[in-house]
Amino acid sequence: MTAIRVDDLSKSYGHFSALASVNLTVEPGERRAVIGPNGAGKSTLFNIIAGQRLPTSGDIYVYGTKTTGLRPDAMWTHGLSRTFQRNQLFKNLTVWENVELACAARYRGWAGFAARRSNVSALERDIVDVLEQVKLAHISSAQVTNLAYGAQRQLEVALALAGKPKILLLDEPTAGMSPAETEAMLSMLSRLPRDITMLIVEHDMDVVFSIADAITVLNLGEVLADGSRDEIRANEDVGAVYMGRQRREA
Repeated sequence: MTAIRVDDLSKSYGHFSALASVNLTVEPGERRAVIGPNGAGKSTLFNIIAGQRLPTSGDIYVYGTKTTGLRPDAMWTHGLSRTFQRNQLFKNLTVWENVELACAARYRGWAGFAARRSNVSALERDIVDVLEQVKLAHISSAQVTNLAYGAQRQLEVALALAGKPKILLLDEPTAGMSPAETEAMLSMLSRLPRDITMLIVEHDMDVVFSIADAITVLNLGEVLADGSRDEIRANEDVGAVYMGRQRREA
């Protein structure tokens, strides 16, 4: 059973076609990147899978269950969490408090969270486990507004992981980072367990080829190519459209 299956997905805005009959499969445990030039349809595809946009036609399945049209909170109950290009953090709270609040959603509202919080040691284990996964335990008492940008991005991944997702959608996880911050993010993501499937939208090709098992290339709303890192590197159409290389004449 595939983790994500996208069948003939299309999205139109009036006469403009953002996606046209896109098909995509992501296997359990796979790290798949979606790349393409600006306007290729990456963000549209990502937002439809996450439940934040409705498709014009086509369907999405998560572990065999049809999720087309479900809201983001319903997608969360199917084991799917996401990050955003811009941080969605409570910057006046501490790192610990941000993760604590993220854990609240897993207990289906305040009553469940309060019951869980009454068992302090169990709640603290949840928080510590997440912070250790993203290598932020040593700054758990720091106020988020005082964190470096790279650490804030890692914290956003922590909030997504707090829901114990089966699928993690990462939207430009290294955008705006310094080389050192990018390296720290890649190192952290590479250590996440393989039972978490990842779908990544990313512009940095070094990041893509470092972390992705498989790559889907979009162009003008359509799938241009799909394959392993080596297959995508060798694909002349991808080189011509995305990487600026000239295609050899037959």
